Amino acid sequence: MATRYGCSVQGATAVALTNLDVLGYLKEIPIATAYRVGGRRIERFLARLDDAVPVIETLPGWEGDLAGATSSEQLPAPTQAYVTRLERLIQVPIRYVSVGPHRNQLILRESA
Repeated sequence: MATRYGCSVQGATAVALTNLDVLGYLKEIPIATAYRVGGRRIERFLARLDDAVPVIETLPGWEGDLAGATSSEQLPAPTQAYVTRLERLIQVPIRYVSVGPHRNQLILRESA
């Protein structure tokens, strides 16, 4: 929610998703998709989160190293699904994905 809001106010036309490689040890990856306030589901960014409880969606992790991937197609299916889900949630194309700390570990997503 916060990322979608940030992209909106900045007028972002594309996003770079960094540090994807550091999630490789997780069996499941949680994503906050909304907030629950007073029993109501709210799918927009809230300026005050005092009474808000995040609504969490869990996606399967890929439990492996992404460092050798040089294209989106070489990413494990769960990684591709994670990137696609984030893209849908933030409503902005994810154009770049980093799979390691080096410059040559930045993947350009042609489909984004």
